[in-house]
Amino acid sequence: MKSAKNIHRPETAPLRVALLVLDDSNMLPLAAAVDPMRAANRLAARRMFDWTYLTATARPARLTSGIEVPGTPIARAEPCDLLLVIAGFNLEAQATPALFASLRRIAATGATLGGIDGGATILASAGLLDGHRATPHWEDFESFAARFPAVTTLRDRFHVDGARMTSGGATPAIDMMLQLIAARGGAALATRVAGAFIYDAAPGPMRTQRRAAAHPGHSALTARASALMEDRLDAPLPMAEIARRLGISPRALQAQFRARLNCTPQAHYLALRLAEALRLVTETDRPLTDIALATGFASQASFARAFRAAHGQSARERRRAAR
Repeated sequence: MKSAKNIHRPETAPLRVALLVLDDSNMLPLAAAVDPMRAANRLAARRMFDWTYLTATARPARLTSGIEVPGTPIARAEPCDLLLVIAGFNLEAQATPALFASLRRIAATGATLGGIDGGATILASAGLLDGHRATPHWEDFESFAARFPAVTTLRDRFHVDGARMTSGGATPAIDMMLQLIAARGGAALATRVAGAFIYDAAPGPMRTQRRAAAHPGHSALTARASALMEDRLDAPLPMAEIARRLGISPRALQAQFRARLNCTPQAHYLALRLAEALRLVTETDRPLTDIALATGFASQASFARAFRAAHGQSARERRRAAR
């Protein structure tokens, strides 16, 4: 196997990028990968990136939006420096021996491999993330970590580990591409690219993925409190401890939540836990006892009461309805 070239360093020659677009991918992750490269070329007034589209077979990839993306079948792919795998849904159907063989062949040439959204799962299924650190989409974290024990699974927004790059979704993929642009063309260029999209880059790859979008009523303080809560759904923090970490009194914390979100911090915390419980009930096959523990309920009875009160059905009823 050929040694991988470090693509995260200043370079004048264009980086050859191949984008493997699989069926049932979302449009946003694809745009998040391509548009920063296009903008970098325009703003740098030179070709920093050349890219081509690949598909798993001879037919175009059909996105979830219905748009079709034509490309060269991956079995006939030309040499590249970076292969980005963009995947979304129905990953098991996409994960064919022929696809894995093509991915391994490209990896053997020394190309850097990247996975966006479900792309990390495809790479891991091919054994190409073994021994590496990687980040999947937050919805897939538990199943990914259990299925691929040879991969160090992270909750980072994106992660670069040598010749492997992974991103949990579309917005982190923009950050990942901006980091690549900064490494090759300088931080000023990356800032201009972000500015072209009126995009405020995240502070860094290690910022944890969040399960829910920020509530529009959040203040900076309640948003930080909510982030602390999300990080401890399985073992809820006392309100006094959250207030201490934020450097305020418990009474001030209560007042902030009532003023900004019209609820107590305890109610907000419970809503976060029950939202995660609903996701685990409807999207995984984990036993309900495990889900109760994973969302901070000490007993199955208390979990059952809270779940029914929040969602109008028992966990078993919601699971059956979702199948």
